[in-house]
Amino acid sequence: MSRRCDLTGKGVLVGHTVSHSNIKTKRRFLPNLLNVTMMSDALGRSVRLKVSANALKTVDHRGGLDNYLADAKDAVLAPKMRDLKKAIAKKLAKAS
Repeated sequence: MSRRCDLTGKGVLVGHTVSHSNIKTKRRFLPNLLNVTMMSDALGRSVRLKVSANALKTVDHRGGLDNYLADAKDAVLAPKMRDLKKAIAKKLAKAS
C-alpha cells in the first residue's frame, strides 16, 4: 500500500533530523493522508480515495470531485483516477 495521494500525487519525502550537535540522521516526511469517500455528481456514485488533507481542501474549494478532476493533469493522477476522469467526461459529453 503506497503512501501517495490519489489526486495530487503527493508522496513521502526524505530529509534529515539535525541534532543540537549538528549530527544528521535520515528521516521520512509522511504526507497527511486520509481515507475518504467522495460523491461524483455526474456518475451518481461514491468513490473511495486516499487523499491528502491539502487535496481535500482543494476539492472542496473547486466545488466537488468532478470539477477537480476536470482541471487536474493526467500526469499526477493515479490510474484509477484517470479512468474516473474519462468516465465523468464521457457522461457529461453524452448528457449535453
